[in-house]
Amino acid sequence: MNLSDSQKTTVTAWIQDGKTLAEVQRMLREEFSLSMTYMDVRFLIDDLEITFAEPEAEETAQDAEVEAIEPEVMDAPGEVSVEVDAIVRPGALVSGTVKFTDGVSLGWQLASSGQLGLIPGDDPNYRPDPEDIQVFQTKLEDVLREKGL
Repeated sequence: MNLSDSQKTTVTAWIQDGKTLAEVQRMLREEFSLSMTYMDVRFLIDDLEITFAEPEAEETAQDAEVEAIEPEVMDAPGEVSVEVDAIVRPGALVSGTVKFTDGVSLGWQLASSGQLGLIPGDDPNYRPDPEDIQVFQTKLEDVLREKGL
């Protein structure tokens, strides 16, 4: 879609005023009779090299506190953690990531045949500790049961 210079200026002002992409999409439709998909609006913003307004300092400080806390909880040494992907890897019934006690993360997937497999990471020769594998399998069963799988 080609916009006139005045329309580009207007879109830039909307973004700098803190409008979201969905709001810009709606406003383009209402004010300029331009029907664009959400992704097209995103591409338009990128093409125009418009930067989004920064969140207010209070929100940023609060987000920084949360980010500072989360890695400590997630990176607890000596603990195996299991996560399930929101979007399943192709060819798998369910997939996700596992972080072992040594801090190495690998992908995992459960095939339709019921076979559980680890997906090699940066080091194809890496082998997790056998005790970590047992803990992983136990935690995976618990996580999948919680999700109703």
